Parts: sequence; C-alpha cells; structure tokens
Amino acid sequence: MTDNQTEEAIRKPETGFAGLSEIDQAIRENRLMEYRIKKSWADPWSRTLSIAIVLILALFAGFVIYWDLLRA
Repeated sequence: MTDNQTEEAIRKPETGFAGLSEIDQAIRENRLMEYRIKKSWADPWSRTLSIAIVLILALFAGFVIYWDLLRA
C-alpha cells in the first residue's frame, strides 16, 4: 500500500457542509480564535463594527487622559 492509498483510506468523504469541516479542522489544530477573527474581518459589517468599537474606546481613553491629567 502506497502513501496515497493510505491517505485516501483515512480521509473522510466530503459532504455538503464544507464550512463545518473547516471549523472542525480549526478546532483540531487549536486555532479556532484565529479562524473566528479571519472570518469576522472578512465580513464588511463586522469589520466596520470592530473599527468603530476600537475608535470609540480610543476616544474614551483620550478623553479620560485629557480630563484627569491635563485639566488637574
């Protein structure tokens, strides 16, 4: 038995759930967080929301620094 035949015997048949098999592979490789971040960054709405939240947090931090340190 060659290596190709061994790999084919081990490999599961493809089903119609390609997204689920990708998640399963990410879990096996312990990279689920990386998978989630890449998927959410690929979505335009999620990317816009992420940028907006980071911007709001940065503005709030700037306001707190200004109000507490510079106005004292």
